[in-house]
Amino acid sequence: MLSAPDEGDTLSFSESKITDEAAAHWSEAEGVESIDPLGILTSRVTAAGDREQTASLFGVAETFTEISPNQMIPTEPGTVVLSERSHEALLADVGDEISIFGDSFTVVGISQDAEYSHTGVIWTTIDDWRDTVTKQTAGEAPFATALLVQGSPADAGALDTEAATESSSVLMSLMAIEVFKSEIGSPALMLGLLLSISALVIGAFFTVWTIQRSKDIAVLKALGASTPSLVRDALGQALVVLVIGVGLGIGLTIAAGAALPAAVPFVISPLTTVVPGVAMVVMGLIGAAFALNSVVKADPLSALNAQNS
Repeated sequence: MLSAPDEGDTLSFSESKITDEAAAHWSEAEGVESIDPLGILTSRVTAAGDREQTASLFGVAETFTEISPNQMIPTEPGTVVLSERSHEALLADVGDEISIFGDSFTVVGISQDAEYSHTGVIWTTIDDWRDTVTKQTAGEAPFATALLVQGSPADAGALDTEAATESSSVLMSLMAIEVFKSEIGSPALMLGLLLSISALVIGAFFTVWTIQRSKDIAVLKALGASTPSLVRDALGQALVVLVIGVGLGIGLTIAAGAALPAAVPFVISPLTTVVPGVAMVVMGLIGAAFALNSVVKADPLSALNAQNS
C-alpha cells in the first residue's frame, strides 16, 4: 500500500511517503501477519570513477526474502546487490565498490534482472536507503515508500482512513508507476478498438446470416417454435463459430510465436492468449445479440406469404 494522494492527484510511487505512524497502524491491526517496508529512490550511481548509471534504489528489510525467496538482498549496512542491468552498466563485480550520492557501498551479489521505470534496480538495506534519502533530499526520510502487507485485515478501508494510506493489490499497484501507466495507454486503446471492431464485424456477419435464414425462422415459428428457443439456437451457433475461430487464431499465434527467434519480445501465456480469446468470444456474442432483431420480430404469416408469392 501507498500513502493516500492529495485530492485531485493520482496514486504514485514517486509521491508516496509512508510515515512511522502509518506503519504502526498497520502493524498493530487485527488480521495483519506482517508488514515489510519497500523504499524506492532514483539516484545517480558511479563505479571506478568513470562509469555512471541512473538507478532505482530499492531499500528492503531482511524479511523481504519471505515474500520473494528467489531475490538476493543485502543484509549488512554498506552493502548492495546489483541487478543484471546495473551490473552491465557499472561493470562492478562482487567485492567492488560503488558510490551512491557520495557514500561507498560494497557489492555483495549480482541478482536476477530487475527494472523500475526503465532504470536498473540496486538493492540496499532499508536503513541505508533512508540515509541516502535524507542526504539526497535534505529532508527527513519516511519509513518507506510502500508497505507490503501480509494477512487479511478485518477492515482495510478503515485502516486506510486512519493511517492516510491507500491499499491495492500487487497487480493494480502497477498503475501507480507513471511510466507503466503511460506506456499501456496506447496498447490498451488499440486493444479496446480491436475488440469493438471485432464485435461490429461479427455482428454484421450474423445479421446477414440471420436475414438469409429469415424464411426458415418463419417456418419454425409457424410450426410452434418459441422465440426464446430460436434465440438460444442462434446464439449457440454463434458461440460454436466463435470458439472454433478463436481457437484456430490462438493456435496460429502460438505456432507463429514458437517460430520467432528468441531475440523477439514475444510472450505466450494465459494472460496473452486465453484472456484475449475469452474477451473476443464475449464481444462476439454481444455483436451477435444485435443480430437477433429479425429472429425476435419475425412474422411467420408475412414471411410465408412472401415465400408463396
